[in-house]
Amino acid sequence: MLPKETLAQAATTARGLALDAVHASQSGHLGLPLGCAEIGAVLFGHALSHDPAHPEWLNRDRFILSAGHGSMFLYAWLCLSGYREVPLDEIKRFRQLHARTPGHPELTHAPSGVEVTTGPLGQGIANAVGMAVGAKMAEARFNTKEHAIFDHHIVCLAGDGCMQEGVAMEAVEFAGHQQLDNLILIYDSNAVTLDAMAKETQSEDTAKRFEAIGFDVQTIDGHEMDVFLAAFERAKKAGSGKPQLIIAKTLIGRGVPEVEGTQKAHGEAGAKFSDAARKAMGLPPEPYYVAPAVQTFFAERAQALATAHSAWTTTFEAWKGKNPKLAEELAVSRGFVFTLPEDTARRTPDTAALFAAIPEFPADSKIATRKAGQDVLQPIAAKTPLLIGGSADLYGSTLNYIGDLKTGNDDFKPGHRTGRNIRFGIREHGMCSILNGIEAHGIFRASGATFLVFADYCRPPIRLAALSHLPVIYIFTHDSIGVGEDGPTHQPVETIPGLRVIPNLDVIRPADPEETAGAYVAALERTDGPTLLALTRQVVPLLKDIPVKTRREGALRGGYIAKKETAPLELILMSAGSELQHALKAAETLGAGTRVVSLPCFARFDRQPADYQNEVLPRSCRRRVAIEATVTSTWARYVGLDGAVIGIDRFGMSAPGAEVMKELGITAEHVVEAARRLPV
Repeated sequence: MLPKETLAQAATTARGLALDAVHASQSGHLGLPLGCAEIGAVLFGHALSHDPAHPEWLNRDRFILSAGHGSMFLYAWLCLSGYREVPLDEIKRFRQLHARTPGHPELTHAPSGVEVTTGPLGQGIANAVGMAVGAKMAEARFNTKEHAIFDHHIVCLAGDGCMQEGVAMEAVEFAGHQQLDNLILIYDSNAVTLDAMAKETQSEDTAKRFEAIGFDVQTIDGHEMDVFLAAFERAKKAGSGKPQLIIAKTLIGRGVPEVEGTQKAHGEAGAKFSDAARKAMGLPPEPYYVAPAVQTFFAERAQALATAHSAWTTTFEAWKGKNPKLAEELAVSRGFVFTLPEDTARRTPDTAALFAAIPEFPADSKIATRKAGQDVLQPIAAKTPLLIGGSADLYGSTLNYIGDLKTGNDDFKPGHRTGRNIRFGIREHGMCSILNGIEAHGIFRASGATFLVFADYCRPPIRLAALSHLPVIYIFTHDSIGVGEDGPTHQPVETIPGLRVIPNLDVIRPADPEETAGAYVAALERTDGPTLLALTRQVVPLLKDIPVKTRREGALRGGYIAKKETAPLELILMSAGSELQHALKAAETLGAGTRVVSLPCFARFDRQPADYQNEVLPRSCRRRVAIEATVTSTWARYVGLDGAVIGIDRFGMSAPGAEVMKELGITAEHVVEAARRLPV
């Protein structure tokens, strides 16, 4: 039976904590924490399966607050539940320097109950869809007839702003099509947005819309705890094979009469009425008050949750004993590492083994790096069974299908949840946000592909992956004006520099097939942030004068000497990607004192020891020329004030790729001319 009286007291306590924290920081959003307090009480006080003492538990229900501006909702309930990373002292430090309670929830390395970084509206919904995908994959791959070690749900609370964002709609359309019945989306429908009442910007019938895309829908009063619990339990046990939407009608800012039900409740305006509101709620004058009865209730709740977790652990140990190969496979996931009898658990792939699995390319190879990527992907995917891949309706062009693209018989879909390939449809923004959710779920390594120019659609989730240290892999092809006839709309001249400036994102643009092998291994090796592989549509020559080992390991380090001078060093030519061939050709004309350096990944090169960086690019040589078919700005750090950059500070044009390259000056001849103009 639902302990309504205690949970009502807990809801009041959570409202008080939100009022106090927002009042103290003089910033924040009160509307959702006050309006959804009863929903929080039911979820954290009764319905969710989780363990505050072990927030990393693999089979926990995941709760995502997509409306991240209402972060005090999440922090209050994590605090009351007993999460050690969010004690009451951290509530008192809400939005302060170095607090664990920042303005919007942020995923950190320390398990804390915060599942994903939510700030931009709609991202949390898409992340939740990704987590539901990851959970379905885990069930299919690891559950056995004897032991079901995965059976959790993904629960997401979202507001009007989340539901209006396009990325959310991309994601829920995908969820409906994929029949992700482990997803429960709760819509805090309070009829208010930040600027005005919601009726000023929306008039759709949300229930009918979601029913049309394959959801079961319930509409309830979000303040009636019994009613909400009944709806939630129906959603968990629906058995319809559909994702679930609960439209919870709520009063935004409930408990502060001066602002409740209006757009003023959306921000911190209600905080100035906190004293009167707290008194009306029956809270004592002291701030951050938690009633002893609420403390006792959640302590007992934590014990019950720990007991449930312990029972699961018994099942898990039995599963592990019966399924040693599956256990070893699961042990290398990011989500959980446990000790096997052979002590073989790893968190990172074996780099040497991955390189050994990739055959050397024939000396006469002349293929695009996207095709080289296809050839590299298959053997490393065999070595990395938890690697999954997706594409935004472009598998035939991005060539990143794991397995046989012609048969396409290993798709993730209802009835085949072990499929390693996800067809996202033409939903680039949704795809990358869903990939973040799969990665945050913790079991599978997520990768996805589209054309590089569409990184503009993907930039928000790429940025959030970098901010959250999620090692998502982006396989983006058609990387330059070499795209050719499709013209400037599809020629990403400014895209690579724009991505390079995102902190904690590795952008790798390999020059040939062997550098591509190194780039893929580098992406898999990295576990503390995302990697983007920028691959060509056009064929490139195999740079066979450079040893295979040098190219592969050079890409892994982000930069290396591709051609060493045979006389005292006078000039350094640099490039990244397909234009390295022009630097190498120019060096043949410019003399024995010319060095050529390949820099496929600026970020990886910058992380190398200073002595290695100086060995490759000695400070003593200031005569430098770089060539790349991109906007020139990001090369300044390497060429210096005395150097020159040959690039494209304009949009491209529609013509065959080789002709466009020549027309816009991306040639060895221009490298030679620029080098000869440098001061001696």
